[in-house]
Amino acid sequence: MSTPIGNLGDLSSRARDELAAADLVAAEDTRRTGQLMTTLGLSRPLLSLHEHNETQRIPELLQRLAEGARVALVSDAGTPLLSDPGFELVRQAAAAGVTVVAVPGPSAITAALSVAGLPTERFAFEGFLPARLAG
Repeated sequence: MSTPIGNLGDLSSRARDELAAADLVAAEDTRRTGQLMTTLGLSRPLLSLHEHNETQRIPELLQRLAEGARVALVSDAGTPLLSDPGFELVRQAAAAGVTVVAVPGPSAITAALSVAGLPTERFAFEGFLPARLAG
């Protein structure tokens, strides 16, 4: 589910409703997602899911899903899987027969493309530029 990339107003009402209905929120950074949840007046259990713990967390999340839990997957900002964690969870959940639903919303990739003045019929995303230049 997509989360704001800088403006809280970008969070869709559907995303807020889905967060409120979730049994568990799998978050790239529980501190950032906790702040978002507090701002929204929501309280849901949070579980960190990032590149350093994904291998350990996925079996637990798949078990929760198999038991019927509603799990919301969020990144710090923007859309999960687009240069953010979640690919392996979504891949394994789909392979296990779990219905995976996208809750669209803010994406830095599409926001940048929409104002770049470039043709949008075809484009390739090769990843974000590094935060710091090597050197």
